Amino acid sequence: MSDAATPAPRLLDLFCGAGGAAMGYHRAGFDVVGVDIRAQPHYPFEFHQADAMTYPLDGFDAIHASPPCQAYSTATADKSKHPDIYVATRERLMKHGTPWAIENVIGAPYHFGIVLCGTMFGLEADGEWLRRHRNVETSWLMLQPRHAHRRDRRPVTIIGKSFLRQTKDCGRHSRQGTFQTCQSLMGIDWMTRSELVQAIPPAYTFFIGKQLMAEVLERPAWIPCDCCENVICTIHRMHAHDCECPPIDEWMTDPYSTGGWALRKETP
Repeated sequence: MSDAATPAPRLLDLFCGAGGAAMGYHRAGFDVVGVDIRAQPHYPFEFHQADAMTYPLDGFDAIHASPPCQAYSTATADKSKHPDIYVATRERLMKHGTPWAIENVIGAPYHFGIVLCGTMFGLEADGEWLRRHRNVETSWLMLQPRHAHRRDRRPVTIIGKSFLRQTKDCGRHSRQGTFQTCQSLMGIDWMTRSELVQAIPPAYTFFIGKQLMAEVLERPAWIPCDCCENVICTIHRMHAHDCECPPIDEWMTDPYSTGGWALRKETP
C-alpha cells in the first residue's frame, strides 16, 4: 500500500510473544515493533525486551495488545497465579487515544468487540480445521465475519506444549494434532512448540489490520508547528487556532499523498 517514499504506519505490538499477531499486521501494511518482557529470539520484526505496561506509546500510529491470557483461560488450573491486567491494559490504551486493538481468549473481561474463528478464514490443513476462538476488542466499530464450523469432525485444539505423532480425537470436543499440522493450520512456520501454543494465526490480525489501516488513514492527525506553540491538522491543513505563521501550503508536503500519518515538514 506504500512505496519507497512513503513510510508505512507504525504499529506497536504489546505482549508480542513470537510474532503471530505481528505477521498479520505486517501483511496488512504496517511497520511493526514488538515489546515483550521476555526475550523473543524468533520475533520476525523489530523487538524490544521491556515491560509492555510501561513502554512508551508515543510515536506509533496504532497499537495492538495481547495481555497474558492464563488468568482467563479454561485450560489454566490455578488462575490466581497469573497476572490479571486486561482491564489495566485497555484503560491505558483508551487514555492514550491512538487507535488500538486488544486480543485475548474467551473469558477475558472485554466490554465489546467480536470473536474471531479459524473457520472465518478457511484455516484448514491435512483434512483438519482450526477453531481457536479469540475475543477482539477495538477502539473502532468492527464487524464480525460468519462462523463456518464443520460438522464432519472435531476441530484441532492447540494447547500445552505436547504434540502427537498422529492427529486424533482428544477429550470430549476436540482433536490434538501433530506439530506440523498445527503449524499449517496456524499459518506459522518460524516458532517453537511452546511459542506456537501461545500464538494467534496471522490471518486474524491481517483481517483486523486491514480495518485498522483504514482507521489510521482516515483519522485526522495533529502535529506541532515549529513556528509557534500551535498544532496543525495534517488532513485539513490548518492550525487549530489563529496565528501569524506563514500559510501552511508554503511549507507543508501534501498530506493526501500520505494519508496524513507520514507527513514530513520541509524547511520554511
